Amino acid sequence: MSIHIVLVEPEIPPNTGNIARSCAATGAHLHLVKPLGFSIDDKSLKRAGLDYWPFVKLSVHESLDDFLQEHDKQRMFLATTKGQKTYADVAFCDGDMILFGKETAGLPRDFIELHRENSIRIPMSEDTRLRSLNLANSVNIILFEALRQMGFPNLK
Repeated sequence: MSIHIVLVEPEIPPNTGNIARSCAATGAHLHLVKPLGFSIDDKSLKRAGLDYWPFVKLSVHESLDDFLQEHDKQRMFLATTKGQKTYADVAFCDGDMILFGKETAGLPRDFIELHRENSIRIPMSEDTRLRSLNLANSVNIILFEALRQMGFPNLK
């Protein structure tokens, strides 16, 4: 198994390409939840991922509801600036799913409210809390913490 990175309605091709590259390099499974703000055949998306795309464990889901029905038994964490606890407060396990929302709006507010106990955030300065970090950077921060906690499985 592996850590699962779930991008809900991503909008910016280079972000998704960079995240795909990180997933390929770490063995993480990438899930893209439609609607997407681009085609996954886009040149810019492939350029950001370079030659890593054949090594990406990729699943594409038609909607958040479809994704949740398929993976309702797996443990999920919602990465959001509104998170209850920091990502470092979580003991990540193999198979965990970490959900990230679209760049312009994040995850749906009602969805966060339903799963508030599993919402996590990256600590930020009070001066910048109205904004968030770049999506690709946020994914990498949390992904590598999860992998560090698990002893960097199958990585050298």
